[in-house]
Amino acid sequence: MEPLDIRNVHLLENELLRREAENRRYLLSLGNRELLFNYLMEAGKISIPYLPDDILGGWESPTCQLRGHFLGHWLSAAAWQIYETGDAELKAKSDAIIRELDECQQNNGGQWVGPIPEKYLDLIARGKQVWAPQYTLHKLFMGLIDQNRLAGNELALKIADRFADWFDAWSAKFTREQFDDILDVETGGMLEVWADLLDLTGEEKYRRLLKRYYRGRLFEPLLRGEDPLTNMHANTTIPEILGCARAWEVTGEQKWLDITKAYWKCAVDDRGTFATGGQTQGEIWTPKNKLKARLGDKNQEHCTVYNMIRLADFLFRCEGDPKYLHYIEQNFHNGVEAQTYWQGDPQNGHPGKGLLTYFLPLKAGMHKTWAGERDSFFCCHGTMVQANAALARGLYYQESGSLCVAQYADSDAEFFVDGETKVTLQLRRDAMNGSWQKSSVNNVANSIAAVQSAPDNRPDYEKFDLKFTMKTSADFRLLLRVPKWIQAPASIYLNGSLIAKTEDTAKLFPIDRTWQDGDIVTVLFPIGLRFVPLPDDPQTGAFCYGPDVLAGITDVERVLTLEQDDPTAELSPDTERQWGTFLTRFRTETQDPGINFIPLKEIGYQNYQVYFRVKKPKHETEKGKE
Repeated sequence: MEPLDIRNVHLLENELLRREAENRRYLLSLGNRELLFNYLMEAGKISIPYLPDDILGGWESPTCQLRGHFLGHWLSAAAWQIYETGDAELKAKSDAIIRELDECQQNNGGQWVGPIPEKYLDLIARGKQVWAPQYTLHKLFMGLIDQNRLAGNELALKIADRFADWFDAWSAKFTREQFDDILDVETGGMLEVWADLLDLTGEEKYRRLLKRYYRGRLFEPLLRGEDPLTNMHANTTIPEILGCARAWEVTGEQKWLDITKAYWKCAVDDRGTFATGGQTQGEIWTPKNKLKARLGDKNQEHCTVYNMIRLADFLFRCEGDPKYLHYIEQNFHNGVEAQTYWQGDPQNGHPGKGLLTYFLPLKAGMHKTWAGERDSFFCCHGTMVQANAALARGLYYQESGSLCVAQYADSDAEFFVDGETKVTLQLRRDAMNGSWQKSSVNNVANSIAAVQSAPDNRPDYEKFDLKFTMKTSADFRLLLRVPKWIQAPASIYLNGSLIAKTEDTAKLFPIDRTWQDGDIVTVLFPIGLRFVPLPDDPQTGAFCYGPDVLAGITDVERVLTLEQDDPTAELSPDTERQWGTFLTRFRTETQDPGINFIPLKEIGYQNYQVYFRVKKPKHETEKGKE
C-alpha cells in the first residue's frame, strides 16, 4: 500500500487545520538570516563583534555544538506544506534560503555546507567528545532532499550531492573497525540520506556509503533476536532504522527489511508501551515490560513519537497490518497533539497557548514545560514543525483495486479506480449534538427540533459517514480500520442497512462492491472508559476514553480507593456538554477530595497524574480470612 497523495485529500478537521495554520505561521515568523546565521558564520559570510539581539537561542545558539540543525527540519516542514498546497510564500522563502546555502558551499570550497566545522567529525574519530555532528548534518541533508523531492528545487539536490562527496572521501580513510567506533558514537539518520540520494541520482558512491554506514554492532544482535536496546538512547537508533527501511525500498536487499522488523519487535512488540503509545524515560528505552520504575518527568521524548510514527507508517505499507495504524492513532492523540501547539483557556496566570513540551511527564503531580518560540530549539522543536505539516498524510492508503481508511478525520479524498474512474469520498464525523452553536454568541440557526435532544447524553459510540460520488459505477475494495479501543462490536451499515458487526481489530474490514454514486457507508464504534494497567503492575494504570489518555488534575500523587472492582466505575461524566459540543470530562465519585479528568492532550499548565494506583474493595471472603 501507498499513502494516498495528500494533494488529493482535502482536510476539513478543524483541530488539524488549526495546527497546520499555527505551524505555517511559525515557519514564516522566523527570518532567513536567523535561520541561516550559523551557516553564514561558518562560511565566513558575516563577521560581528557581538551576538545580535535577534539571534535564535537554545540549541541554535552559536555556542552550541548542535547549532544549525533546526534549518533542516524547517526545510522539510516547508517542503511538505509546499507540496500539499503549493504555498507560494513558503516556496519563495525556501528557494531564497537554498540560494544562500549554495553560496555558503562555494565559500567553503565547493563541498562542505554545514553550520559546524569539519573538524567536529575528525574529533569524533579521535575519540573526543563532540555533541552529535552527524545528527546536525543529517537534518540539513534531509531538508535539502525534501525540498528537491517535494518542492521541486533542483539546486537543493546539487548542494546535497556535492556535500556527499565530502562524506565519501572522509569515510574512506577509516578501517571497518575504526568506522564502527565512529558509528557507535552517533550516526544521525545518515543511512536514510544515502538511500534517498541513491534513489534520486543512482550514483555508485551512495552504495559505498550505505555499506560503510551499516552499523553491524547494533543490527546484528537485532537479527539474532537479542535485546541491544534496553537502557540505550532511543532517538539515536530510530533514525538508523528508518535508514534501513529506506535502504530496503531503494535496493530491495532483504537484510535491510529484516533489521527493520527486528527493531520493531524488540522496541515495541516485546517491550510494551505506556498507555499513550510512547516509550522512554530520560531518552532511553525502558526494560522490556518494566515500566513502573520509569514513570518520571522525562517520559516520551517528542522526537521518538514522530520518528516511530514514521516507522509504523513504513511497516504498515509493507505488511498491511492495522496494528501499525492503531499505534499511529495512539501516538498522534497522546503525543503530537499532547506535546505541540496546545491551545486552551489561560491557566493560573499562564497564556492559553503552549508551543512544545520536549518530554511528556508521566510521574504524578508533574506538569508540561512549554518551550519558547525563539529560545529553545531542542531536537523536538524540529520534529514539531515536521509533525504538524501536511496533516492529511496517512489518512488514506491505496493499492491496486482498494482504498484503505486508516484514520478518521473530516476530509474529502479523490482517487482513481483502474486509472480511469474518479471517485470522491466524503468522510464526516457525526457530532450527534443537534446544534452548531459553539459559544454563548447565538449567531447560528438554533431551531427547535427533535434532533436537538437526541441523544440526550453523550452517545456511547463514535459515528462516521462515508459518502461516495462518481460519474459511473466502480469496482473496488473498501478497507476500514476498526479501532483497537472499541468497547463492543463495531456496526457497519451500507445505505442504511446493517451489513456486519465485528470485533476484529487485527484485520482491516473489507467491503467488496460495485459502488454507485451516492453510496453511503456508516460505521459505529462503541466507545467508553478503559483502565489500562502497567504491564508490571496490574494495580496501577491509566484511564482512557477511546484513543485519548485521560489525566487527573492534581498537584500531588493520589491513590484511588475503590468501592467496586472495576476502576472505570469510579469515574462519571462531568461537564458533559457545552453549547453545541459533547465534552470529554470525568470526575471521581468517591474520592475525597475529588479529581477531575480531561484528555491529556488538553492539559496546558496544570499539574496532573496519568497513572493511578487503585485499591480494590475487599470482599466478604477476604475479610473472613483476615
